[in-house]
Amino acid sequence: MSGPTGSDRPTEPPSPSHPAPAPEVRIVEGTLVVDDLDAFLASLESIREETGAVVQAFDADRVVDAAHLRLATRLAARSIARDEAVARDPAVEILVYAAGRRQIDRALDLGVSPGERRAALVVADFADVAEANRPAADLETAVTSVEGLLATGPEPTLGEFDDGTVRDYYGVTDRELDATDGDLADIVHERVALLDVEK
Repeated sequence: MSGPTGSDRPTEPPSPSHPAPAPEVRIVEGTLVVDDLDAFLASLESIREETGAVVQAFDADRVVDAAHLRLATRLAARSIARDEAVARDPAVEILVYAAGRRQIDRALDLGVSPGERRAALVVADFADVAEANRPAADLETAVTSVEGLLATGPEPTLGEFDDGTVRDYYGVTDRELDATDGDLADIVHERVALLDVEK
């Protein structure tokens, strides 16, 4: 299991009427072998129900780093607290932000699919997020259960993304890359942060 990686980009400061929630987040990285997607999703749902944690799985080839997922989780929590979420499920709202797009169907492509793949799973406690209506989460148990789904032991997978896959998914052009002082990861972080502005 990886610890915090990188620093999240600052977003607009919280206002007194809209405090910015900061849910506790763990990120589990490793290899998943998904033979039956419905059965895998049912396993995630069981972990959610048993531990109270918000759990979402991602295809690591389309995630640039842990900061990407932490930023998406924080912004999803803020969206829920402000009653502005596009998804009813906090896990799906995290997926929407990580994908940088409001269309849930398109965002689902960032999740895992059948087969063997590198994956990253967000495990978060949304108990203190207003409007989330979540119980206090047992994150330690949730993380252990998620690690049990991995084909191999927990191992770092983030930061090894394929540039072409990421650029295609997020629609990053050569012109956009040439125009920025940052790198591809910075552009993806910006996509995530800008989803709030586009609401």
